[in-house]
Amino acid sequence: MRTLTSFDSRPFGHRPTIVTAETIRTMDPENPTAEAFLMVGPEIAAVGTLARCRAVAAEISRQEPDIRDFGDVTIVPGFIDAHAHPLMLGQMMSWVDCGPAKARSIPEIVALLKEAAAGIPNGLPVRGYGYEHRNLLEERHPTRFELDEVATDREVYLMNASGHGGVVNSFTFELHGVGRETPNPQGGEFFRDANGELTGELSDAACNILTGLEGVKIGHHGPNFHLADEPEEHLRQLGVAQENFLAGGVTSIGDCQVSRREFDMYLKLADANQLKVRVGMYLLSHLLDDALDMGLHGQFGNSRLSFAGIKFYADGTLGGWTAYFPDGYVGDPCRTGQLYHEPAAYKELIRKAHAVGLQTATHAQSPTALEMVIDAIESALAERPDADARHRIEHCGLPTSAQIQRMASAGIYPVNQPQHYYNWGEGVQQAIGTPGERFNPLGEFIEAGVPVTISSDAPVADPRPLEAIQAAVTRVTRNGHKLGPDNLRITAAQALAGHTINAAKTLGREADLGSLAAGKRADFAILSHDPLTHAPEHLAGITVLETWVDGSCQYTADPTVSGLMPVLDHATS
Repeated sequence: MRTLTSFDSRPFGHRPTIVTAETIRTMDPENPTAEAFLMVGPEIAAVGTLARCRAVAAEISRQEPDIRDFGDVTIVPGFIDAHAHPLMLGQMMSWVDCGPAKARSIPEIVALLKEAAAGIPNGLPVRGYGYEHRNLLEERHPTRFELDEVATDREVYLMNASGHGGVVNSFTFELHGVGRETPNPQGGEFFRDANGELTGELSDAACNILTGLEGVKIGHHGPNFHLADEPEEHLRQLGVAQENFLAGGVTSIGDCQVSRREFDMYLKLADANQLKVRVGMYLLSHLLDDALDMGLHGQFGNSRLSFAGIKFYADGTLGGWTAYFPDGYVGDPCRTGQLYHEPAAYKELIRKAHAVGLQTATHAQSPTALEMVIDAIESALAERPDADARHRIEHCGLPTSAQIQRMASAGIYPVNQPQHYYNWGEGVQQAIGTPGERFNPLGEFIEAGVPVTISSDAPVADPRPLEAIQAAVTRVTRNGHKLGPDNLRITAAQALAGHTINAAKTLGREADLGSLAAGKRADFAILSHDPLTHAPEHLAGITVLETWVDGSCQYTADPTVSGLMPVLDHATS
């Protein structure tokens, strides 16, 4: 794997600043705690004792250093969310929240959507998100006929919490020419009842209809959630999304499904000098040939916005019951889910990407889908050995013990989301039975020597790393149910590493991110309590007090503070 090369030089002319706090967790194994660290502009110049930082400051600058003592708090490196969908998150924040906190039944969902429709101009779609059919009193998906109660003269779309599909009204099908005889697309499905009539539910590649004639089309390369709004609205959405990440202490993001929509918005935000977080972009695999033709054969970019690799899909989602289980789901034996690619075709895609040194990141949940992915990576590595390829498996929900051992041998990085089982772990057991207890087996990864990386998959879960860390440490769901045996849990230190230094390695950014060390970027979060000593069941309650990026405070929880430091000009950083 070709990691990002930084062309930044040490900044001169900045007044040195020494940061102290009750506890500083550096996540540097050679220097895990520190009394202080020295910032010079956007970089860390020294870490260690206060005396050491003063000495280095004197060597660097004639100016007396500022001393910022944050008192009885804990400072950790800025959290890195290695798998998220920022623009989708921003877009969801403008939709109707139909999650379990807002609606527990289908009539309640319909009422929420009808109320929203009354305030939306005629002709514009009504969009909701967040429902999980197992959490509804009816324990089923709504139907198109129920969404027809919301509107019959405009599109109505209710996205499942997984983001891999949902339910539309009859008007949406009519508008896009989908009828009883319309075949299912490869990698997706228009669901039908026992009589062959469309129910309104659609999944994965079938979501291509939702982007309209001029919208982003991705074929069978993933669920199409790239719904279009006006460019100015997309910029606003991306702006509020990054504020949401910053509020969680997140300073760097891996955007794991970039189409032309996302790419264009990132460039516009960066051009306006408003990109406050770091973003590593994973182009969706329908763009693989375009990337190869353009010579994108490794990471490139600057410290804020960079190209990281290629995102693939093997199967669907456990939340929406579209992950591939060829023998059917326990909760619905007629459902099997699907693979997005035939194994031979997928293997060729991975071979092409690996051959030029690109990192791949493949969504895979079921053992069958994981087998396809691991086999393809092993084959690519046999053809062109690379001990540091760092191919990723996103979610990696239910690997077998043998598959975990092969992942260790191949240097594969799983990227997991403990908040998935925190939010709906019981549903996985309902879907596939007892094996669902092993969903996201982080403890087994640690035992096998496989690095653990933790992320949110926002907007599937909120970008709140401390909630993810609590879930990884306790494996207790939001409803108080403990999922699986204790050997699946990991320690708070391991979980914190999974959201900082391990995540930096997953993104190929460990040279400048992920720990507080000399020469790295001054990205850090200030917490109300120490996550390594706080009660495990209360980790999610730790407050993120401030979030700093490049030595500049970009978020504060103090409502009385205004006029945060401006975003640094990073056009050449």
